[in-house]
Amino acid sequence: MKCIVGLGNPGKKYEMTRHNVGFLAIDRLADKHGIQLDEAKFKAVIGTGRINGERVVLVKPLTYMNLSGESVRPILDYYKIEIDDLLVIYDDLDMVPGKLRFRPKGSAGGHNGIKSLIQHLGTQDFKRLKLGIGRPPHPIKVVDWVLMNYRKEDMPELNDTLDQAVSAATDFVDTEWIALMNRYN
Repeated sequence: MKCIVGLGNPGKKYEMTRHNVGFLAIDRLADKHGIQLDEAKFKAVIGTGRINGERVVLVKPLTYMNLSGESVRPILDYYKIEIDDLLVIYDDLDMVPGKLRFRPKGSAGGHNGIKSLIQHLGTQDFKRLKLGIGRPPHPIKVVDWVLMNYRKEDMPELNDTLDQAVSAATDFVDTEWIALMNRYN
């Protein structure tokens, strides 16, 4: 079984913010594969189903970004999912909008959601799919940028990015890691 987690913040207020691109990717992935995100469990909204014949659990933690690990660790334990079968989708300030990149492991790089996951999982060795949101234009502060809603003119690029993310996450389920990185990075 695979676990695919999208990071974000719960609530209508944050729904279309840059920091919620992980949630948006999970929503689109669930829609594409007919998986209902309708179960509230372990401080998260989850859905189980199949992608490419493989059982998966899709997760949107409801703990707010900075506490994401509190939700993910119990889900992995409950479903007996190995760290190697976990993929975390989240926003990356240091990548230009529209780009995505798989990473096999690494530090939090200043991302508090990833920092929480590292703390609760006890390792940095989990797979990630980073979606570029870019740095804010001067004089906008980073904290304001990530919590800003996407603008109407951002939507075509966001939709393209989410389509790429869905394709990449779908391939994660049954593709060897090296081939996956070669295909998308």
